[in-house]
Amino acid sequence: MADHLTDARNALEEQLKALQEQQRRVERALSELGGEVRRGPGRPRGSRSSGGAKRRGAAKPRRRRRGGTRREQTLELVKQNPGLGVSELAGKLKIKPNYLYRVLGELSAEGLVKKRGKGFVAS
Repeated sequence: MADHLTDARNALEEQLKALQEQQRRVERALSELGGEVRRGPGRPRGSRSSGGAKRRGAAKPRRRRRGGTRREQTLELVKQNPGLGVSELAGKLKIKPNYLYRVLGELSAEGLVKKRGKGFVAS
């Protein structure tokens, strides 16, 4: 009985190797024809690790916004319009309210703004 199982397992392993080799040949042929090869999850072949020293070319510095940070923009807007709620402030800043809640939470923790009713005022 054990011999039959071993023989069946070996036959399946050989068939799997043959199928894997056939898949590699088909992928190679498809890439030579200019088609995209659909691959599984993971990093594509030939990609490098994310190590900064090994990258080709110089990394561009990040571009900063001209109007200052969201924190500064929010604080200035609250000073100009005391009592505005989160949705109105978010609309004026053209950002989503859930992001503004985080910014206002930080400003509130530092004591720069206070919540009054549904709106915020500068401290």
